Amino acid sequence: MSSIGTGYDQSTTTFSPDGRVFQVEYASKAVDNSGTAIGVRCKDGVVMGVEKNKLSKMMVEGSNRRIFNVDKHSGMAISGLMADARQVVNHARKESANYYDFYGGDIPGNVLCDRIAGQMHAYTLYWYVRPFGASVLLASYTEDGPQLYAIEPSGLSYRFFATAVGKSKNAAKSALEKLDLSTLTCREAVVEVAKILYAQHDPAKDKPLEIELSWVCDESKRLHSFVPAALKAEAEAAAKAARAAMDED
Repeated sequence: MSSIGTGYDQSTTTFSPDGRVFQVEYASKAVDNSGTAIGVRCKDGVVMGVEKNKLSKMMVEGSNRRIFNVDKHSGMAISGLMADARQVVNHARKESANYYDFYGGDIPGNVLCDRIAGQMHAYTLYWYVRPFGASVLLASYTEDGPQLYAIEPSGLSYRFFATAVGKSKNAAKSALEKLDLSTLTCREAVVEVAKILYAQHDPAKDKPLEIELSWVCDESKRLHSFVPAALKAEAEAAAKAARAAMDED
């Protein structure tokens, strides 16, 4: 059977003869063409990192964020179409606020994940909408402990110890599998995530790289926030040194 739509890709309500929904597959392809996002659940929290290409020398550093706060104890890293992903973030914030208003407590990570996944799945069911062209990583640290989830454009969600989405996800996952996550601290993971992001970047071919790093851990008092500037600078220096050593080899 042909891998292209051949008429079955004009609506999310149409299955191909071999049981595929091409619109959802095309949305996943948009994610695969986007910058890499990495999440690592450590023994004391969760660390997330994303890569961004500097599209212009005139662009202000730190703009066009790809990591967002959902509530005090949760954050999201996104890969794919930014405009689509921001709508997912806004929905997550509404769900978190509604849960707090109704139950008087912070929304657990698994509940927030299920509600985001339900929203993304709903956009694959009707002919008058299209799937979100974005995947999200969700980090949460509530009474249930640190948790990391990944949610795909199809509405599928999984809980991970460590994962990656985006164009270099396979190489990043291979690097993550080599880490001892049972003993890794968030402070150590920040450096490892930066190294993995820089290792997938080719300065000769790709545009200049900018990375974002965030964590929700014991050191941050279980609050999701960006990694302190000093630690981020230290991690980037170590990542650039590792990349330079790799190029020399």
